[in-house]
Amino acid sequence: MTGITAYGAYIPRLRLSRLAIYQAMGWFAPALIMVAQGERSMCNFDEDSLTMAVAAARDCLTGMDKRAVDAAYLCSTTLPFADRQNAGVMTTALNLRDDILTADITSSQRAGTTGLIAALDAVRAGSRKQVLLTATDKRLTKPAYFYEMWFGDGAASLLVGDEDVIAEFLGSYSVTHDFVDHYRGADRHYDYMWEERWVREEGYAKFIPQAVQGLLKKLDLTMKDVGKLVFPCLFKAEHRTIAKGLGASPGQLMDNMHDVCGETGAAHPLLMLTAVLEAAKPGDLVVVAGFGQGCDALAFRVTENITKLPPRRGFQGALADKRTTDNYMKFLKFRDLIQPEMGIRAEAPTQTAMTALWRNRRMLTGLVGGKCRSCGTPQFPKQDYCVNPACCAHQSQDDYEFADVPAQILSFTGDLLAVSVDPPAVYGTVQFTGGGRFLADFTDCDAQEVRVGLPVKMAFRRRFTDSERGFAGYFWKAIPQQPASEEAAAGKEVK
Repeated sequence: MTGITAYGAYIPRLRLSRLAIYQAMGWFAPALIMVAQGERSMCNFDEDSLTMAVAAARDCLTGMDKRAVDAAYLCSTTLPFADRQNAGVMTTALNLRDDILTADITSSQRAGTTGLIAALDAVRAGSRKQVLLTATDKRLTKPAYFYEMWFGDGAASLLVGDEDVIAEFLGSYSVTHDFVDHYRGADRHYDYMWEERWVREEGYAKFIPQAVQGLLKKLDLTMKDVGKLVFPCLFKAEHRTIAKGLGASPGQLMDNMHDVCGETGAAHPLLMLTAVLEAAKPGDLVVVAGFGQGCDALAFRVTENITKLPPRRGFQGALADKRTTDNYMKFLKFRDLIQPEMGIRAEAPTQTAMTALWRNRRMLTGLVGGKCRSCGTPQFPKQDYCVNPACCAHQSQDDYEFADVPAQILSFTGDLLAVSVDPPAVYGTVQFTGGGRFLADFTDCDAQEVRVGLPVKMAFRRRFTDSERGFAGYFWKAIPQQPASEEAAAGKEVK
């Protein structure tokens, strides 16, 4: 049996109220009020498609044996590197084996479903046992544009294999058309969009039914057999109309999630699928479709193993962990759409020595330190001598992964003089449970919330951007974890 064995999701903690966009730009584009309901997910200044992919994949691998993964595919249209394999960075951050196949799958909004079919085919053929498939997007638009309202940031990850399958793969059906609803030239930052009616009537309304009906016919099924129908569509009314035309009832249709996070690009059909799997019961039939220059449709049958899957944060956990903001200017700066003066401190050299990055890749990208074989003391970074003064053993360090080790704040400061896109810069010392300390930047928090003893979790984030050379540097940061009662009392509102 081949199919999905685990899933994971990531939605950035920050959410921007769409009404805030309208309040800032409605004078220029009054029609924005038509889609100004709810909120869209919004990357923090240190997040991009790659960091979100790592977060979703970590969630997917919760309770799983990641050493058994023998391939990893990363699907996106907004990867930070055009000629450096982004999937290779992801696998290094996840500390997967070196002897695995990796690939970037891009250039279409259905890259996620196309990658999923490729992963399933590889396992079915027997060439791979477990494939990690991750889709992610952080799409950029100009300000005061409908798509700024429609889009959101997010990622989803699926583990595909032939053992302990939670959703059995029944088959797929694809159609491909060189249909240009939008495009982005190789030298451009923004998508060029054709009019919405064209996309609705000639794209969504034709390609999705073509693929879904082709799949049902291929598998000798009808819409009455389907428990949940999953497909992306920017337009809520058209979304419902397409489902109705396919014979699906409102209860069978998965919501397009406009109100809670927005359209997350290549990740969206898989993010919607993770939400469905969280609530699915054994025996449920799920049909998922991805749209973009055609359409992919896939069918899965949920198995009893879904009740045995180790608990994870998942879609609902990511959706609930939010901080809503009405600061539209912060959104613009975080996406580098405005250029405020950063001062001379921001002119420090940012060039990365690729030789040093290679030698220290496990420490920098994978957050791997050492653990003494003699006394069991963990330490970061890994060194020749054990840090325990009662031991001091030489060459006794085995690799030790710190990313998932519980930790808490030992000391911190909020620095208004340090260069920061979101001042003040908050950083300090983190103490890991069982041993090991780490000087870290803090993220996804306000300075007034931070205190000694507060638990933190580690997150893979962008550390800097070398704009002169087009290089992004990544490292690990600490996210303070507020008690649920305090988070609720704060109203989850940020400026």
